Amino acid sequence: MSLDDIQTRIAAACTKAGRNVSDVTLIAVSKVQPDARVAAVLDHGHRVFGENKVQEAAGKWPRFRESYDGIALHLIGPLQTNKARQAMELAQAIHTLDRSKLANTIARLAQEMGQCPDIFIQVNTGEEPQKAGVLPAEVDDFVTQARALDLPVVGLMCIPPVYEEPSLHFALLAKMAARNGLAGLSMGMSADFESAIALGATHIRVGSAIFGDRVAP
Repeated sequence: MSLDDIQTRIAAACTKAGRNVSDVTLIAVSKVQPDARVAAVLDHGHRVFGENKVQEAAGKWPRFRESYDGIALHLIGPLQTNKARQAMELAQAIHTLDRSKLANTIARLAQEMGQCPDIFIQVNTGEEPQKAGVLPAEVDDFVTQARALDLPVVGLMCIPPVYEEPSLHFALLAKMAARNGLAGLSMGMSADFESAIALGATHIRVGSAIFGDRVAP
């Protein structure tokens, strides 16, 4: 698979769903990928990337930004409060706001820094005990709390349980977002992004299907 193949599939899924392809942002998940592979995707013209870890992002993207304009970095992995400032300096969007302590930290830093990335609230749609995210029953209150802190909440994010039908979780996330007046839906990965697009995804996260299998550090 390649970037061109993924873009073709996105366009086909949008056509099938009656959506404009410009309404779906492809996040190329570049975590644990060699620089040469990332540079090849940049050379192809793609500019939106996703990283799981702040430390890895900090070691990679300042260098690439010296050579390529217009890079938008999305942080899509768990965020520790002690890494929040660095994350906010690096990223244009954070997809994993999932608890009050982190919300308060980001809000305080946003006041200090005079800027804040776009924020997606991560929802644990499967209510899995080992997975991060706000529980579905708590989403409305958490959105209200985040807005009260003046955080720029633009949408919701989910990662469906591995052994469940992802479309059920995408539909649930879309319903919760609509109820809260949120347009952004960060959902869908390599194996299921077409289903996510059919159910309203605005941001899809695709890694190995673009770059190839991850290379362990």
